[in-house]
Amino acid sequence: MDLISIRDLEKKEIKEILDSAEEIEAGKKKPDLHGKILATLFFEPSTRTKLSFQSAAMRCGMQTLDFSPETSSLKKGESFHDTIKTVEGYADVLAIRHPKEGAVRLAADVISKPVVNGGDGGNQHPTQTLIDLFSIRKIKGKMEQLNVTLMGDLKHARTMRSLVYGLAMFGSNVTLVSPKGLEMDSTYLEEVSKKFGLNVKMKDKPEYADADVLYVCRIQAERFADPYEAKSVQAKFMIKKEDLKDAKKDLAILHPLPKINEIENSIDEMPQAQYFKQAHYGVPLRMAVLEHVMKR
Repeated sequence: MDLISIRDLEKKEIKEILDSAEEIEAGKKKPDLHGKILATLFFEPSTRTKLSFQSAAMRCGMQTLDFSPETSSLKKGESFHDTIKTVEGYADVLAIRHPKEGAVRLAADVISKPVVNGGDGGNQHPTQTLIDLFSIRKIKGKMEQLNVTLMGDLKHARTMRSLVYGLAMFGSNVTLVSPKGLEMDSTYLEEVSKKFGLNVKMKDKPEYADADVLYVCRIQAERFADPYEAKSVQAKFMIKKEDLKDAKKDLAILHPLPKINEIENSIDEMPQAQYFKQAHYGVPLRMAVLEHVMKR
């Protein structure tokens, strides 16, 4: 089966993947995918997603093929379609990241091998959402009825779009905090609310005193016409150590990484900082995902 969007999964399937990842992380289970090959085709930069997919594959006994656009026949003018059709014959499952929305869905439509979306433009990033849900469940012991605040550029962050869907599915209370003009698409929120009864609040100033989980993404300076305005907004939305004095003591701060200037470095050493642990959970979670898509 393919995993292109978090919408491809029912709640039962998500629980199965999270439970499997829990067993893998605890050393109680190890998927056996010996003899299979994962091809990673990343058409834009990645550190955590690409390396954790490769690490997950190796830990499952798979071999990996690493595709590099810069040294491929794309430079000769080969089409994306033809590239995907070719790689299909070399691997058993493809993990793809692409800057254009819908590109990974197209890839899945033209080949018969399983395709996993490693992020397509500003659209979806389903395995990151699964990592986020897994991290929240591991740290908080549950996902239901938690107060989760998502803060940053919510208009362009594919991670946040996917996560809102997952949080709504599990009954979390969601607060969206973003600068004016960078709010999450209201049509999308209405769709999610209609399906799951999403309990959502929207704010344009940093506020997370009631949050159990604070999930942060960067303010993208390139989205601003005025660079001075961009710097001003980034400074306003940067989390400093002193800002946490009114936060819950057991607040969990998550971030999809890389973080640039949205979280003060001194916070890294605080118990609330859970983003590096979150990144490490990518390996057992993606091991569970590979097993899931390969057995279907």
